[in-house]
Amino acid sequence: MIPNVTKEIIDLGDGRSISIETGKLAKQADGSVVVRMGDAMLLATVVSARTAAPGIDFLPLTVDYREKFAAAGRFPGGFFKREARPSDSEVLTMRLVDRVLRPLFPDDYHAETQVMIQLMSHDENVMPDSLAGLAASAALAVSDAPFSTLISEVRVARVNGQLVINPSKAQLAESDIDMMIGASMDSIAMVEGEMKEISEKEMVEAIKFAHEAIKLQIAAQEKLKAAIGKEMRTYEEERNDDTILAKVRELSYDKYYAIASEGSAKHERSEKFAEVKEEVKALFTEEELLENGDLISKYLYKTNKEAVRNVILEKGTRLDGRKTNEIRPIWCEVDYLPSTHGSALFTRGETQALATVTLGTSREANVIDLPTDQGEEKFYLHYNFPPFSTGEAKPLRGTSRREVGHGNLAQRALKNMIPADVPYTVRVVSEVLESNGSSSMATVCAGTLALMDAGIQMTKPVSGIAMGLISDDATGRWAVLSDILGDEDHLGDMDFKVTGTADGITACQMDIKIEGLKYEIMEKALEQAREGRLHILGKLTEVIETPRTEVKRHAPKIIKVTIPGAFIGALIGPGGKVIQELQKASGTTIVINEVDEQGEVEILGTSPEGIDMVLKKIDSIIFKPQVGETYSVKVIKMLDFGAVVEYMDAPGNEVLLHVSELAWERTENVTDVVNMGDVFDVKYLGIDPKTRKEKVSRKALLPRPPRDENAPQREDRGPRDNNRGGGRDNNRGNSRDDRNSRDRGPREERRNDAPKDENKGDTPQES
Repeated sequence: MIPNVTKEIIDLGDGRSISIETGKLAKQADGSVVVRMGDAMLLATVVSARTAAPGIDFLPLTVDYREKFAAAGRFPGGFFKREARPSDSEVLTMRLVDRVLRPLFPDDYHAETQVMIQLMSHDENVMPDSLAGLAASAALAVSDAPFSTLISEVRVARVNGQLVINPSKAQLAESDIDMMIGASMDSIAMVEGEMKEISEKEMVEAIKFAHEAIKLQIAAQEKLKAAIGKEMRTYEEERNDDTILAKVRELSYDKYYAIASEGSAKHERSEKFAEVKEEVKALFTEEELLENGDLISKYLYKTNKEAVRNVILEKGTRLDGRKTNEIRPIWCEVDYLPSTHGSALFTRGETQALATVTLGTSREANVIDLPTDQGEEKFYLHYNFPPFSTGEAKPLRGTSRREVGHGNLAQRALKNMIPADVPYTVRVVSEVLESNGSSSMATVCAGTLALMDAGIQMTKPVSGIAMGLISDDATGRWAVLSDILGDEDHLGDMDFKVTGTADGITACQMDIKIEGLKYEIMEKALEQAREGRLHILGKLTEVIETPRTEVKRHAPKIIKVTIPGAFIGALIGPGGKVIQELQKASGTTIVINEVDEQGEVEILGTSPEGIDMVLKKIDSIIFKPQVGETYSVKVIKMLDFGAVVEYMDAPGNEVLLHVSELAWERTENVTDVVNMGDVFDVKYLGIDPKTRKEKVSRKALLPRPPRDENAPQREDRGPRDNNRGGGRDNNRGNSRDDRNSRDRGPREERRNDAPKDENKGDTPQES
């Protein structure tokens, strides 16, 4: 049977369009759509269980995004030609979609839900992650899952001063803004991106521009949903008991409020909150706890959250006693680790990050091999969040999605401040040692310090701060919090991370947990973030104001030279023999990359002598003497007919100095003029047309001796026979008698009796 396909078109207003269709593929899923832009096609599916698993009090939502290599007509790398675990890029796209969708499901919906998005066809002019949020929401729209607030996501760039929705990769390369914005019809839900020092006002303008495009995409989804006509499923709502809620609130609210007002440290506060929880539970019977223990715990959490939020809104006092715009105490240190190429320790309140910098060659670049992107990163940052940083003991299960996301944010915050001409591959690693709020922003600060400590000439230092929000719809009150704690993030309505220099924003990440965030609040948060960011920046520059002028003594130095492509093979040697022996002898690492028929050679080492050895070897390999130039040489071998000499400026480059070029005087023995080890100058004469070999001369640099006037001179032979050399004499050579009877005259006498001219044949022209 021919499938009934329903389609909607979204006009981007610049000749491009996006289509959403359903009804053709994956019809056994609860909802499925194909989103297409140009030749890029994404399939998104949704499946949600009909009932929630017993004991689950949260939404077990899984968002999965994969890029298939076949979509780009490529094979997967590696031994097994099959897609394996998701790449960091795919994980980041999953997080972008998850962070928008998760808060919009009903609070009491706990059925396992899986959203899967896959790239089926790739277009070089379309960045598919820009369409992932739209595809996920559209799949939910045509399903019966309880997801009523539709969303979409777009990428916004600014090219030559003009804002662009969903730019191509080429446009993005020229842009000073790269932001992903997720929103509903009414409010912004998520912002993430990097910028090249833009102002807070410019950032808000870009977000508003993106929101208008998102509204059009949501309108298309609503039309598609109406055309399908699926009714939203009913589900078993959470059990509630107003009587138990009232009792729990009466027993715990005032105690929670008092503890939240004290301004205590994390562990002390957590212990007191735990004591209140146990005291309240003790007031219930065992039968009540057995029957309603889950409700009691839920209501205790709800009451705790309410008390903490009210303390902030009513008193303007936070859990640790700070005011809403106050930054925690900061102390930091550089050069903490003696053996690393750069290191720094940054501590803000109860959050601490230790950052290290490692310098390497292009061989250490992070290789990107994806269906939609191939290339290398010469600057990258890794973020590690061990369980001891929060005082917990948990199993280690590899790098988490959260670690990938936080590391990417810190990398984007710093990367535009790393000059393009830095010769090294730079790896920053942040180890979070303590965490109570915004370890990613501590990573940015520690990373800045470590880079400057390593001698990386950052354009400007970068700092970061996390902002929070507490709001009350009933009263209309709200408060923006600077440098939030972990509890304020968990209990609050917003987590807004902003990084930048003294002159502008370099990266941001914002997650909104409520609907209807006003631009007034966002603008207030950005302004308050700027004040906090500058305060933190001042603390960083107190420790190290500018990058070190040189890398550390034990850190590798890197020298780059370019050689003609024809000499690459000579430098590598047969089977790599030359380069391997050179690396071993010099204690350096040598990397050769062929670019535009030239060899780009990187020499990395800690010993200046070793680097100098490599440079001299390269000079000797690519050495090419110029005709007419003078060079210093050393005799390395004696021969009967000359001496083999080596260019002093290019060891290993040898040339024969013929005996006839040693001196103006006739030389019977080479040792009469030069001996082994002698150093002297020669003139390079080029390629000898007779021998086809290089020719040098010592005598060409010596003064030519004057002609001996007393030496016998040749007689004048008189006029040349007109017949000789012109037309052949018909009688010449016709008979042996004629030849024998020819009068040789004075010529024969000269040949037999005249003294030999010692200089004959010794001039450069005759030799």
